[in-house]
Parts: sequence; C-alpha cells; structure tokens
Amino acid sequence: MFNAPRPAQRYASAPVNGLGGSFVDENPLAASIYDDPWSAAPSPSPQLVPGVTTALSSVIAESNVPDSYNRAFAIVDVTHSGEISVNALSRILSTSRLPATTVDKIVNLVSSRPRVSKLEFFVALALLALAQSGKDISIEQVAALAAEDNLPEPFLSIDTLQPSTSTYSPYSTYRQATLDPWSAPSFASNGGGGSDLAAPRSATTINGGGATSSLAGSGLPREWWNKQEHLDVTIQGQQGFILNRYTVYEITTERGAPVHRRYSEFVFLWDCLVRRYPFRLLPALPPKRVQPDASFIEQRRKGLARFLNAVTNHPVIKEDGVLATFLSEPSFENWRKHTAVSLEEESASKRIDRIEEITVPSDLEEKLAFVRGKINALIEQWQRICVLTERIIKRRESAAVWIPSSIRRTYLPAHFKFPFSSSSHPPLDDDHVPGPASSTTSLVSGSLSILSTRTSHSDDFESDDQADLARLTNVLRAVVEVNGRCWRGDECELCDGVRQGIGHVASHTQQQSDLLEQRTNTLLYSTLEALKSQRDLYIAMRDLFVRRDRLSVDNVDRLKKRVDSNSMKLEGIKAAQKDGWHEETDRVVGLIEKDQATISSLMNRRVFIRASMWHELRVVLHNRENVLLSKLVQDLARDEHAFADGVLANWISLGNAVEEMPFE
Repeated sequence: MFNAPRPAQRYASAPVNGLGGSFVDENPLAASIYDDPWSAAPSPSPQLVPGVTTALSSVIAESNVPDSYNRAFAIVDVTHSGEISVNALSRILSTSRLPATTVDKIVNLVSSRPRVSKLEFFVALALLALAQSGKDISIEQVAALAAEDNLPEPFLSIDTLQPSTSTYSPYSTYRQATLDPWSAPSFASNGGGGSDLAAPRSATTINGGGATSSLAGSGLPREWWNKQEHLDVTIQGQQGFILNRYTVYEITTERGAPVHRRYSEFVFLWDCLVRRYPFRLLPALPPKRVQPDASFIEQRRKGLARFLNAVTNHPVIKEDGVLATFLSEPSFENWRKHTAVSLEEESASKRIDRIEEITVPSDLEEKLAFVRGKINALIEQWQRICVLTERIIKRRESAAVWIPSSIRRTYLPAHFKFPFSSSSHPPLDDDHVPGPASSTTSLVSGSLSILSTRTSHSDDFESDDQADLARLTNVLRAVVEVNGRCWRGDECELCDGVRQGIGHVASHTQQQSDLLEQRTNTLLYSTLEALKSQRDLYIAMRDLFVRRDRLSVDNVDRLKKRVDSNSMKLEGIKAAQKDGWHEETDRVVGLIEKDQATISSLMNRRVFIRASMWHELRVVLHNRENVLLSKLVQDLARDEHAFADGVLANWISLGNAVEEMPFE
C-alpha cells in the first residue's frame, strides 16, 4: 500500500502556520536512488534475490528473539542503521570457531546482497546455533523453532573478536571541539519558569557594545569551521499502538544528557523557528509519510540531523530559547503543555542600530537578485552531485566486480564454470565440496574478479554475478580447511606451503574488505551528508527568498494616504468648529498618531528585513557555501589518500607473505 505512487507534494511537511516548509511546487529532490524523504516518488520495491532470502520476512516475525541476538547485533551495528555488511556478519560468525565452510554456507543462506538486515542477522545466529548443536542447517528448521517460540542461542566468543579497521562513527570527521562558536551562553534549563524560554532571544549585534570584537571580517569567529557544534540523531524504535505508532529519535549533544523526540515535536520546533525568524536561513524538515518503510525512516533521520546541525550552528537561531529547551528538556511534550510559547517575529524585539543600517549596501537588491538568479541551477547541480555520490556508494557497498561476458569468453576456457563469474554454477554446500583442482579454479576466478572493473550500475547485473570480498574470504578459508591433508598421507611441504599462502590471501582479502567498508562508511555518513547539507543550504536560501516576497509586504503606503486624509479632515474640523468639534478633533488625532506609530514600526521592520537579508547573504550563505566546501574537499582528499595507502600497504604485505610459497 505504501509503495503506491504518491501525488506530487512539497518536500516539506504540511504547513501548520500558513507559511509552509517550502513555498514552491518544484521538487528538486525527486531523483535520489536512496529514496530521499523529500522525493515525491513512491518507495522503491525491494529487489528480488534468489533463494530463500525472499522468505526471511516471515521466518521469525512472530517469535521472541533472545536478548543475545540483539546484543550481538548492537556490537556490529556501529552506525545504528539497522543493517550491517556481509564482512561484519562473517567476522562475528567466525568467533563461533565453526569450520569456514559452515560459516560461508550460513552467510550465503541468509543474504546474497552486500548488506545484511537485522532480521537476516537473527536468522544467521539461529542457523549458527543449529550448526553448533549438530543439527541440520536450514531455514525451514529455524522457521519451525520460531513457530514454537524457541529460537536457539549460539555460543559466540565476541570478546575475542579482532577490531576491524572499518569501525566508524558517523560524522567523526566533522566532530570538533565543544567551544561555542558564537560565544553564546549555555542552554538554559526550565527550572526558573517558562518566560525566558517562551520568548525569542536575539543575538548581540556585531557592531554593538563597544567591546573588542573577536569576529573576523566574515562576521564569524576566527576558524569557526573548526568549532562547529555537532548533534547526532539516532532511531530508538517504534512506540504507540498499531494505528498510532510513531518513531522515537534520540538526540545526542555535547552539552548534556540525550533526549528523545518524535517527529511531531520536530515539526513544532520548526514551526516556532520559522514564525520567529522568517528572514533567516532555515532548512526545511523532511516530510512525514503514511506507513513509511525502513529506508524512508533512515533518510528522514539523516534529514532531521542535518536540520538540527544547521540551526544549532546558525549565529542567530542557535540562541533561541525553544531550541535550547528542545535539546535539553527530558519531556518536551509536558513542557509544551505548561508553557506559553511566544511566536512573535524577531523584528518586534530587536532593533537595528545606525551603524548596522549604514553597513547594508545600497545595491543589496541587485546582489540578492544575482544570487536568486542562480539558486535553482545550484540546487539542480548539487542534487545531481548527491545522486552520483549515492551511486558510487551503491557500487562500493557491493564490494563486487563483474567480468563482462565478452572477456569471459575470450580469456577463460569454455569448460570452466566459476562460482564467482557464472550464474549457472551451483552453490557450494556439504554435498559438493570442491577438490584441489576446483579450489584452485575458484581462487583464480575470484582473483580475476577482484582485478576486473565494474563500471555500470549495480542494478544492471544478476546478484549471482556479484563477487564480495567478504564471501571470497570465507571461501578461501574453506579451501584451506578442505585441503588440510594431502593425498600422499605424509607431510607434504608443497601442500603445506600453498595452503599457508592461501591463508595469507584470505587474511589480506579480509583486510581489504575492512578498508572498503571503512571507505564506504566514510562516504555515506560523512561526505554524502556534507554534500546534502550544501544542497539544503541552497534550498533554504530559495525558501528565504519566497518567504521574504510573501511576508515583507506591508501597508505603509496605504497608511500614509490615510494619515494625509485624516490630517486634511482634522484641518476642516478645526476650521468649521461645529458643536463637539473638540471631541472629534481628539478622535482624529488619535487615529493619526496610531497610524504614524504603525508606519514607524513597519519602517523599522523594513530596515530589519534588509539587515537580516544582508546578514544571511554575507555571513551565513557566503561563508558556509565556501568554507565548509573547502573543508569537505580537503577531508575527502585525506580520506582517499589514507585508503590508497592502506590498500597499497595491504597488498605489499601480501606479496611479502607469499614470496616463499613453494613451486616443487
């Protein structure tokens, strides 16, 4: 039902205040292959995979999973994404000390994809427990035990698990010092009443106070890019009843204990901020979807994290009282019930001093028009960059290569059918154990697969044509086990030497798999999110232009005409001096004074809007779109350099290790 096409919608949630998350109908984010939550396209149907994988959704769906299953998954799911790599699954299964052939069989039974879901991981642990107890390894056996609510618990030596080089904390590249980049006071608690939190707090003006400024010419603290505050958003699970279930998100900051929020509370925060700061760069929220799938929820989590990191690093919005409470109050819902929140616009409580007003250039409208003229093109190009990066991640996640059929026919003997390059080869199991010749064939095929290059989209190939380094490691270890003894029966230096060499290859392909996984995680959780933040920045600027067009309109001209009319009327009353003319004079004078006060307030608001737009253009947009992009490119270059060095060192180490492999 939730895969049905959805009508076109704005990429933000439905407005609750008449302002809306975005004021345009164009959707620049509809092309994401990762099902970006702003997309109006339906959730993509999961790809069918051969074998039993398609039936795993109902294997243990109604069974109570032992706590050890969840603990084991939490150890390897370091990114809290709900999925792990085949490499991580293989590593944790290897702690059972079962034969590598059995581990490889379990891995191939539960998944033929490069990623393993939580459900597939649980099935793998159940299969592992069956193997440890000497029972048949089959999905049917697991389903029968699950129906009896009696899933077996495996014995794992997780404490002996060797640390993987792929251990990665999302956004670690961007986690910096906890210094407040704008020297703002710490978040206030709610203990002293709700009045301070209910009213918006204004940032100190750059030119005010007379104190020595620590701000650079950009209007931001020196090296502010190294002092960015960072917040993590993780999914805590579902709560509520069947018809009223909602996702709970945990927000982790560097200022206090984590807090839990639901999506509706994010919407309330956004609504407050957009009412208070309509002329500031404010990113939109990812929308809500009826019956969302896991992929959509994960993308929405990332969108919420980007939103929070943007507002908490905005030089003005970051000081807002409601934002402070949102990030610190244990029960935000109770706080809302007992606190009257002011939605007064920022311009009503803040005045622009004369110095700030003078600094606004006279050609501001020309500068804004120039930026506005290129903003849609920038959004389009950055969205393309994000989509291309996602495709690269998809290919790297596969950690797989493909031998084109033309090369296979030209360079490989026709009677060879390799399990890594031919979809017609049967899977390896206990009844079909390859001998030395077929083992060598598998190794050669896997090596050729590693050396080849796949340049087309991963969806263009059958899953049986994929070769995963983690699976290759398991197969190589199985080869070592199968060839544990030579047919000669006595000690054979040739067999022992070759077997040790293949063992070295297995350990180094494991290391290569770790490096690839680390590289993919860095690109997925750091680089891609930084690219999307850049895209979101331009979308926020486009929305700012639209908000200004709609909300900056005032009736000053009409009020001035009314003042002139009332002034002429007042002169006529004074000249005629009819009965009761004093009372009528006082009434008209009151109307004139009221209109003049309104005109003065609106003129001040005009000045404030100009100063705000200049601040957002000069300080926020100009700095963030350039400085953070420089940092992103530098971090990307360092990450790729480190990866290349690691790969080179790994294969040099393998070359040294196999140098003494015997030939006779």
